[in-house]
Amino acid sequence: MLKTQYISRKQELPLNGDSTGLFLQIIISIAVFIFAITLSGVLSINTMLYNWNQSILGSLTVQIMPVNDINKEKATAQTLAYQEKAIEFLQNVDGIIKVTPLNDNQLKNLIQPWLGDGVNISNLPIPRIIDVKLAPDADLNFVELAQKLSIASPQASLDNHKLWLSKLIDFADGLKLIAMTVLLLVIAITSGAIFYTTRMSLGLHRNIIEILHTMGAKDTYVAQQYGKRMAFLGFCGGILGLLFAIPAIFFIGSLATQIEGGIISEASLGFSDWGIIFSLPLFSMFIAMYTAYHTVKRTLKKML
Repeated sequence: MLKTQYISRKQELPLNGDSTGLFLQIIISIAVFIFAITLSGVLSINTMLYNWNQSILGSLTVQIMPVNDINKEKATAQTLAYQEKAIEFLQNVDGIIKVTPLNDNQLKNLIQPWLGDGVNISNLPIPRIIDVKLAPDADLNFVELAQKLSIASPQASLDNHKLWLSKLIDFADGLKLIAMTVLLLVIAITSGAIFYTTRMSLGLHRNIIEILHTMGAKDTYVAQQYGKRMAFLGFCGGILGLLFAIPAIFFIGSLATQIEGGIISEASLGFSDWGIIFSLPLFSMFIAMYTAYHTVKRTLKKML
């Protein structure tokens, strides 16, 4: 009971008027701002990779190359015949649950952005596309499947997306590695700023701390005073940094949605991701409190 009253009484250290407090609060707010934006990028990339795995890795694309013939109607009919043979073959393959040929309008919408509005697509030999959905537990030999498909329909070719998707995943993983490095650097720099600020404050209040030790105060008591003060500065700095970071995250997200192609649009933040981002002030509070507390205890052992 006496110990609780001793610790909870009015602080003898004039930490509230410490000139280093404002500097540290600005450093923490900047760190949280950078941390929040970088963390939102990491979480968005995780969502993007998950969506790719769900929507792309569970599908195949079969392309039917158009038949070359002077007679346009005859060439179209032969191309459609090869498409029907490919569809018939794919529907009898174990592990394939859905086979959907794209219609003319869907094909035109795919090609139109590449050729422009001034080109009459109906006069061009357009490959036919078949979208193939795989069962979640499908275990297919894609090399063997491609060979059998080419026998059933000589104009057909198989694309399982793994080649180009693996490159995209490697690129996304590289971005995540860079982002995680930035996060670690932000934590290290912030902890270093708290460490040196706390050491500076201890030097300024050395005489008061010596008096407190003479009166019976322990190192733990002084460390608790600094821990509470730094926790408050860390939380306030975290709130300020988060207030600036949220509009920046929405602005970057709006720019990403303007990119055509649908790849970046797969990157989004869910409720759990926003929960992590909004918890950053608590994280900065903990880092500030923990760093200050242990800095004081180690420094006092050497000072006194």
